[in-house]
Formats: sequence, structure tokens, C-alpha cells
Amino acid sequence: MDVTPYLLVQLSDPHITHPGRLISGRIDTAAALRHAVDRLLRLQPRPVAVLISGDLVDAGHPAEYANLRALLAPLLDAGLPLALLPGNHDAREPLQDMFCGLSGVLCGEPGATAIQYALDLPGPLRLVVLDSLVCGHPEGGLDESKLAHAQALLAARPDVPTLVALHHPPHATGLEVMDGMSLHQGLAGFEALIAAHPQVQRVVCGHLHRLTLGRIAHASVVSAPSTAHQLALDLRPGAPLALALEPAGWLVHAWGPGLPLVSHLALAGEPEIIRDL
Repeated sequence: MDVTPYLLVQLSDPHITHPGRLISGRIDTAAALRHAVDRLLRLQPRPVAVLISGDLVDAGHPAEYANLRALLAPLLDAGLPLALLPGNHDAREPLQDMFCGLSGVLCGEPGATAIQYALDLPGPLRLVVLDSLVCGHPEGGLDESKLAHAQALLAARPDVPTLVALHHPPHATGLEVMDGMSLHQGLAGFEALIAAHPQVQRVVCGHLHRLTLGRIAHASVVSAPSTAHQLALDLRPGAPLALALEPAGWLVHAWGPGLPLVSHLALAGEPEIIRDL
């Protein structure tokens, strides 16, 4: 039986800055996101939603969010639901000032101290978004209030397969500098939360600017690459933080009748497709 899968596209760490400004004087994050959006709009079957897993902008400035909104406008014009969550480079208030109230955009309750919510997708699949931003710190955290809210979100639909999204990875990766900036506060509570909810099939995150695979409790953990610049793969102890001008990318999560939740890596660029095999 030919069954069309449902698709959730996960973009991550676009680090949009002021118009015309380049990261490290070389990386045009706006052009990179523009390319990702264009590729996404050509994806078939049509995605049911788009998740952006943090570090939406580079410095949390209102002008950066205005630039981001313009870059994401084609997705909203196409009627694609857009789920946003903050990373350590973001600031909640200007993020919500720019996006709350826009049709099709999910970014939590206006003025809330944490951007956390759930989105029911067809299939069915439930997306639960958690806020690991700790203001003024690169590492992430889930305090008791965030964990209690997460518990309520998960307990509301225990029968529906669920994907949990947050910015900071909840496990070590061997990238020493990034491990020092992973989910720290509330890590044990988060692991207990996932363990108590067997409907959670996958946890997805950003922050690492690389594809990684891990596990917390029974659930697999997948980090998405950045839509722009990647971090160098250097697993030596004491290795410095460095950027790698490797191909950018994003994740496509697919599921449906007869298809378990499967995560695909898509790379930026215009690949040549050879069909005459």
C-alpha cells in the first residue's frame, strides 16, 4: 500500500544577525537560511510543520528578529505552521514581540517566563517544545517550574507518540567545549521526565551545529546541523572551539501508517539527481 508520510522539517541555529553583517566576517547566515527556506518549500510531500530549534538570531537584538521574520515570511505565506524555541543566543522578549500573534507561528504564551507548548500533528505525532534558555549563560537549564510544565504537557496526551524539542543537548558528546555548554541544570529531572513517559520516541535539539545521535532514558536524541555554519569535529581533550565551513543542513522527520518516526539528514546545495540507474 502506497502511504504518503508526514514530514516535520527541523531547521536549527540560523544565527541571523543584522542585514548585511557576516558571522566571523565570512558567513552569510541570512543567505544560508534563504536557501534552506527555498529548498524546504520545494520539498515533497509538503511538510506539515517547521521547527526551528534555537539560536534563531545571533545576539537577541530586535533588529535581528525583524530580519529573521522577513526571511521566514515565505514559509508563513505558504501556510506552514512554524514552531519556534529559544537558544542561548536568543532573548525571549524581543523574540515574542516579533512573532507572537502571527498566524501560524507558535512561540509560547506572550510574556511567559518560558516558551513551552505542545503542537498536535497528523499521523498522529505530538511535538512538545521546551525552553532550556538560561539568560546570560551559554549552558542550558530546566528549573522546577519548567519541568513541572513539561510534565503537564506530556501527561495531557500519554497515548500519542511524541517528539520533544529543546535547544541544548541532554547528554555529553565528546566535544569538550560544547559539553560545558549543554543541558546542566535539571538534567536528572529531565531524564526522569522522559523515563516516565514512554510515548516520547525522540528528543531533538540544536546547539551543537552538528548531527549527533545519543540517548536519554529510552528515547533517542538527535541534534540538527546548523543551516549556516558547522562546528569543527575535534574530539581531543582541550580542543578549542572552531567553525568548519562544511555543508550546512537540516533534519526531516518522517512518520505515518506503517512508518516509524525516522529522521533524515538533508544537506544544503542543489544536488544532481541521477534517475537513470
